[in-house]
Amino acid sequence: MKIMLLSAEYPPMPGGVGDYTRNLGMALLRRGHEVAVVTGAADGIDHQQPLRVVRLPLRRWDWRCWQAVRRALNGLKPDVLHIQYQTGAYGMHPAINLLPQRLRLEANRSRLVVTAHDLLPPYLFPKAGRLRDWVTRRLMLDVDAVVATNDADEAQLRRWGAGRGDHTLAMIPIGANIAVAPPPAWSRQEWRARLGIAPEMTLIAHFGLMSRSKGVDALIRALARLPETFRLIVIGGEATAPQDRMYADEVRRQVAALRLGERVLITGYCDDATVSAHLLAADLAALPFTDGASFRRGSLLATLAHGVPTITTPGSAALVDRTHVLLTPPDDPDALARAIARLADDPALRERLSANGAALAAQFSWEAIARQHEELYEKLRDRSISARL
Repeated sequence: MKIMLLSAEYPPMPGGVGDYTRNLGMALLRRGHEVAVVTGAADGIDHQQPLRVVRLPLRRWDWRCWQAVRRALNGLKPDVLHIQYQTGAYGMHPAINLLPQRLRLEANRSRLVVTAHDLLPPYLFPKAGRLRDWVTRRLMLDVDAVVATNDADEAQLRRWGAGRGDHTLAMIPIGANIAVAPPPAWSRQEWRARLGIAPEMTLIAHFGLMSRSKGVDALIRALARLPETFRLIVIGGEATAPQDRMYADEVRRQVAALRLGERVLITGYCDDATVSAHLLAADLAALPFTDGASFRRGSLLATLAHGVPTITTPGSAALVDRTHVLLTPPDDPDALARAIARLADDPALRERLSANGAALAAQFSWEAIARQHEELYEKLRDRSISARL
């Protein structure tokens, strides 16, 4: 089957959706499909990879993206066009939301699928109100199938009408966006020494591009309540949206105001092997999401897959407190500091969370995820053939 994955971000651009798209594409390729990733222009060099990457001459995903995507479709002629949607990745512009409505009018068109990496409405104009929600719903309902990555989003999509009639709603979780694969000859002791982490120190890891929903500001305030021997590594820089850059600047000012400069390292963008090495070097991870932990967070699955004992916030019912993770309320630096201190002082709890978290993450293999996508694509193709007979 010929599959076109459309994503606004893709390596070397930073971002979890880009990492997801690459992993999904590689898994589908291993299953024998012909896969092309279509994305926008980016600074940096595309690394050699088996996947075909088509870069459109786009820096902004505004109305011009319609013509650019249509040209790519005419050239590739895929059986399936699968849009990877995250509102911020497309610059909060509604053009991508309304694209499927136009494509559905064309004869002999590709089957249209969208994965809802979030359901946040795009920006239209001040006081757009209900129109913003309408634009989000249009994208999800104008395709042949929508993929939810977690229970909460699936429930919201059903309330909007997804899965009714000829429309298909599928629940397919994401996988860890970083494999457990540090650089060759990696040594935990040497890597920690490179980071300036003495044996008596506790290294806390936070993984993911900085945005307000990640709760990094609460983590910084929690660190200020802990002894000097606790250090924090923030793996990744800021996301690309203007509001995320503003938030990252706030975090840096907060670090300076609390005089934590020697205790906090913000790495900026790292390649996969370096991310893996940083995670394996950490004693624990803290991911205090303001909107609750869920399995649409590739960063959470990555920390679990690496066996890093992880503190996060309540969200998914599948994450059992003190079994898979240690849960703490969102935006509560005091509770977060207590949770970090507790986990640092309890080797048995760390060992339990490490083992159970890794076992949970193993259930979300990219092979299984690709197989579920393959079944969805085949269902849509068979429906299309039946409709023409």
